[in-house]
Amino acid sequence: MTDRIVTGEIREEDPSSEGGLRPRSLSEYIGQEKVKENLTIAMSAARKRGEPLDHVLLYGPPGLGKTTLASIIAGEMGASLRTTAGPAIERPGDMASMLTQLKSGDVLFIDEIHRLGKVVEEILYPAMEDYSLSWVMGKGLNAQSMTLKVEPFTLVGATTRYAMLSAPLRDRFGTVYRLDYYDADAMVAIVERSTRILGVEAEPEGVIEIARRARGTPRVANRLLRRVRDFAEVRASGKVTAEVAAAALALLEVDALGLDELDHRLLRTIAEKFDGGPVGLETLAASISEESDTIMDVYEPYLMQLGFLSRTPRGRVATRLAYEHLGIAYPAKLARQQASLFDGHRA
Repeated sequence: MTDRIVTGEIREEDPSSEGGLRPRSLSEYIGQEKVKENLTIAMSAARKRGEPLDHVLLYGPPGLGKTTLASIIAGEMGASLRTTAGPAIERPGDMASMLTQLKSGDVLFIDEIHRLGKVVEEILYPAMEDYSLSWVMGKGLNAQSMTLKVEPFTLVGATTRYAMLSAPLRDRFGTVYRLDYYDADAMVAIVERSTRILGVEAEPEGVIEIARRARGTPRVANRLLRRVRDFAEVRASGKVTAEVAAAALALLEVDALGLDELDHRLLRTIAEKFDGGPVGLETLAASISEESDTIMDVYEPYLMQLGFLSRTPRGRVATRLAYEHLGIAYPAKLARQQASLFDGHRA
């Protein structure tokens, strides 16, 4: 899935080019206004008390700025940032080693925190609550309980699968923020900012064309901008106009709403092969040769945001809007069936 140009996941090309585009302070960070306001208050209060910021959990679809916010938190708190990912911490000793190396006030960022192993996760509990580590060495009569203090720190966790976090871990975060897809105005502002940083000559209409196809996701917007810039330099005068942007994105098979061929295939499968649904997730995954987790994490959030896809107790349903976007006639029989289905669910 990381080969898709419209995926919010990091692609191989992204790390080297993303760094210069990332905002370094909350004042530069565009969008997510409620999250920014709450973080500003929390960080100001923590600085006044001379304490580390309370632990922060960020969740939402990929590419919306969770890693960027972790970096901003560290910068505004005047702290060092240590970064890792859930799958990279395989043993309790790995976590213990990382925690004991933290200095007072440091920010530890764990991406994909929902993928921490249970035994590794349990090492975090006393560290988050009491800034201490507790573990048992040896077995049987030779077992010894060990306790070690760690420096006060802030844990920033990021996840795309909030429901997969265990309740004990969720409860130990002082603040939990959901990052939502960005609105049209924020996306335009993000693309405009990136054009200035990259030195891309772009007309306002060209910026809008890129922004509206970026799926409300800054990472996708920056990726599309770079591809449109390449197209403009090779096939046009170098300036990004609405026509140039539309032609470049059509060549990349990204439609006017930011959907690609894989999005269309999923919707057409539901609409044509399963008569609009409902169809179970596993059946749908097998039909398009895709993992069910990928459908849930990558395909569905944006399609549901657009109102093209609905989840019901009996499975996934393609909506009237999806049929209209695909140019397929919406059957009257299906309208009656789905109305009955939703009425029964509401009852």
